[in-house]
Amino acid sequence: MTINEKLATIQTKFKSKKSRFNSFGKYYFRSAEDILEATKPFLKELGITVTISEKIVDNFSDKLPPMIESKATISDGENAIHATAIVGVDLNQKGMQTPQQFGSASSYGKKYALGNLFLIDDTQDSDAANTHGKAPKAKTKSTITSKKDPAYEKAVQYIIAGGKLEAIKKKYNLSAEVEGMLNTL
Repeated sequence: MTINEKLATIQTKFKSKKSRFNSFGKYYFRSAEDILEATKPFLKELGITVTISEKIVDNFSDKLPPMIESKATISDGENAIHATAIVGVDLNQKGMQTPQQFGSASSYGKKYALGNLFLIDDTQDSDAANTHGKAPKAKTKSTITSKKDPAYEKAVQYIIAGGKLEAIKKKYNLSAEVEGMLNTL
């Protein structure tokens, strides 16, 4: 069985429920640890290993937050397939010290790199849709006004992954400053 066939086996049989609960946002989610736990039965069965590596990405801009690239790898000892995710570190996150800010970004990066590798469909992911108890506004586009806006981070990740600024502008109103920063990516 090739590495591609082994990965396809995991992608089609993978099951990991959203068993963790965020009491603040009142939603269930799965963590990187949950995803890794769900892959363990496949390791011996398919003769593979799954690893995650991380590195700080130089974004060449003092206007953007530090970025962490997480790379999830599946290997059979001879061949490997990788998937990556890039997340920003929110250094302005209240109530967190710097190591916690990097740890939080690292956890998200690992989760999304694994999700990319195993094709975990989180279209109904509460992380993306969470309003933290506030009702969403009816049929209006959100406006991204600064890099502190949570949607800014998603826009950066989207562009780094090959997405187009025009697609973001269809979904969000952008301040001139934000549009300029995204345009430099």
